[in-house]
Amino acid sequence: MIIQIPSFPGAVHFPVEIIPTFNWRLETQFSYEESFQTLAQAVRSGGGPDIYKGKICSLKARALLIDMEEGVVNEILQGPLRDVFDSKQLITDVSGSGNNWAVGHKLYGYQYRENIVEKLRKAAEHCDCLQCFFIIHSMGGGTGSGLGTFVLNLLEDEFPEVYRCVTSVYPSGEDDVITSPYNTVLAMKELNEHADCVLPIENESLFDIVNKIHQMINSGKLGSTVKQNSLVTSSAGSAKTVQEKPFDAMNNIVANLLLNLTSSARFEGSLNMDLNEISMNLVPFPRLHYLVSSLTPLYTLADVNVPSRRLDQMFSDAFSREHQLIQADPKHSLYLACALLVRGNVQVSDLRRNIERLKPSLHFVSWNQEGWKTGLCSVPPVGHSHSLLSLANNTCVKPTFIELKDRFMKLYKKKAHLHHYLHIDGMEQSCFSEAISSLSDLIEEYNELDATKGGPRTDPSRLKIAV
Repeated sequence: MIIQIPSFPGAVHFPVEIIPTFNWRLETQFSYEESFQTLAQAVRSGGGPDIYKGKICSLKARALLIDMEEGVVNEILQGPLRDVFDSKQLITDVSGSGNNWAVGHKLYGYQYRENIVEKLRKAAEHCDCLQCFFIIHSMGGGTGSGLGTFVLNLLEDEFPEVYRCVTSVYPSGEDDVITSPYNTVLAMKELNEHADCVLPIENESLFDIVNKIHQMINSGKLGSTVKQNSLVTSSAGSAKTVQEKPFDAMNNIVANLLLNLTSSARFEGSLNMDLNEISMNLVPFPRLHYLVSSLTPLYTLADVNVPSRRLDQMFSDAFSREHQLIQADPKHSLYLACALLVRGNVQVSDLRRNIERLKPSLHFVSWNQEGWKTGLCSVPPVGHSHSLLSLANNTCVKPTFIELKDRFMKLYKKKAHLHHYLHIDGMEQSCFSEAISSLSDLIEEYNELDATKGGPRTDPSRLKIAV
């Protein structure tokens, strides 16, 4: 999926490959920010071609949407942002992948290969500055895990010099797709080999965050600050029950993660961070490219009107367990590197002061004690004075992978459901053994790093100048 951001003169364009169900929510949030910025510029310049009858004509999503079940894409084309998407940049089928990685990767992948490559090239040709690809997909189903990783392989073949950044939504342990452990492990092998960096996100963590908002509403802590037509309230104005699984609110969190991640590419700032710098600075080893993300504030413009958090508290929140988008606690694990992307009226001195304040409580590898990457974007999110996105290369992702391996082995030891995969041409049982071996090797690499935690911190050797 490729999105064009015409927010200010000289803005770069970057392609984003999206294969999930939260693309509408992402575009809604982009529209909030881009609409406010473009309108402000148009007002200052006395209007212009960007505004016609109250609409911002230049706001377009340069996007390739892929789904082997056409229902979600049809909803987008019938929704309020249908004019933002190019109907020629859609690839759909009817039957879906049946929660089968092999169908998505081996069957639909080769069937739609030429069509996908053609649309990718068409979208990339319209980019003034092709910065990186975002692949956003789910891991538990067949299309997201299978076809999503097939597209990742295509990008490496067709655009080998362009970075591939992946946002992967991992299923929870109580997922209703029985074969999700197979699909996720098979997809992870492809991510290990072909992605430059991966932002893992767990459905369970997103659900817990939304549930926390509900608890605050029910306890009266938020009072009347909850918007009556928000994602966390029903049309009647009362809070939705947790059992309804508010997917829009969960998708909204992910959309805001991507808004903060791309803010430096869309807006001016005193210390803008190039998207390629994320992989360059946070991934010291090729396979250890899984970055734990946390976001503060978690409340969005569409959800809750709450007073802005104090700046220092915002930095503390970003390292707390409650704000992580996976079930993990990075403060008790080992950091390889960490990036802080701040939006709003924040000074470099504020960044440095908070980093020095937090450093004693964080464990970094001995050979990268100063492994911080920072970015400052002067334009805050709509409805907030400032925000912070933290991306941490941290060994706290290991328990997620261990749990996934255990769920996979429970099925694989019994050879349960394997026949659904093996009847697909090109799919062999060795694919499963290679996938679990790749995951085991990844876990072992994290184990080796964790074994160094708590060791003596040695200062790097200094050059001696002969007098």
